[in-house]
Amino acid sequence: MRRLLVAMMVLGLGGNIVIGQGLKPYIMGAQSSETLDVMKTKTNKALIAAGFKILGSYQPAADESRWVIVVNSTEMIEAIQAFGELTGFAAALRVGLTLEAGLVNVSYTNPMYLGNAYFQKNYAAVKDKFVAVDAKLSAAMATLGDVKNESFGAKEGIDTKDLAHYHYMFGMPYFEDVVLLTEFSKYSVGKSIIESKLSKGGDTELVYSYEIPGKDLKIYGIALGGEVGESHFLPIIDIGKPKHTAFLPYEILLMGNSAVMLHGRYRIALSFPDLTMTTFSKIMSTPGEIEKLMRSVTE
Repeated sequence: MRRLLVAMMVLGLGGNIVIGQGLKPYIMGAQSSETLDVMKTKTNKALIAAGFKILGSYQPAADESRWVIVVNSTEMIEAIQAFGELTGFAAALRVGLTLEAGLVNVSYTNPMYLGNAYFQKNYAAVKDKFVAVDAKLSAAMATLGDVKNESFGAKEGIDTKDLAHYHYMFGMPYFEDVVLLTEFSKYSVGKSIIESKLSKGGDTELVYSYEIPGKDLKIYGIALGGEVGESHFLPIIDIGKPKHTAFLPYEILLMGNSAVMLHGRYRIALSFPDLTMTTFSKIMSTPGEIEKLMRSVTE
């Protein structure tokens, strides 16, 4: 606990909030010259020491230079319990480890970025919880090498008001324009069917799942394989540096008796807000292909 408090003081509570500037989707936490395998172990230990629960981990896009660790914390879950429904998509944060130019970059999804996007007008009521999560992530990074604590993923940050109503451009979906995959007779039936189908593997593999206590809400993070999966679309869209490894995995949210996913043209754009229309056109079929893969585990 003392180490955590000291790191928070050194790095600054909520140090990734810059007044007058917009938010970016990722934070570069630390950089290390140690091997990727060593950093997997060290990062797990640092996250647990900082108060996070490890939900799962995997190698996205079958890329040996990448690794993702999925976590959550008490603060995040309390925020979701206060509002429920689609805020369940905020139940997990992703930490990405990427071997780039001989160094391992440790980055993570920006808690305030996702908080504003997913809680929208209600974010002010839970802001303190996301600031606390950000401070805990900064504390974990302080033990992993050369501390960076730099936001990235967009040349210009996105204003919090714009994040609450984000869409890529006119005619593109908003956060609330989710894709309804399937409606079940009841919540428990939905869980049983989804988990049974995921257990069979194939082009969809379960990375993690988490059920919100006291709510009929459960999130599933799913690795997408096959010819149209992650190894197909990630190299096309993740062309900048540092890499956006913490973009994956993609999620299904079981919300009551409904299984929903964020629309690909929202989820991808939110994670890669600087994508040009030229690049987007190269993955024009990807949102539909992701939806088809997700439907395969719900129908």
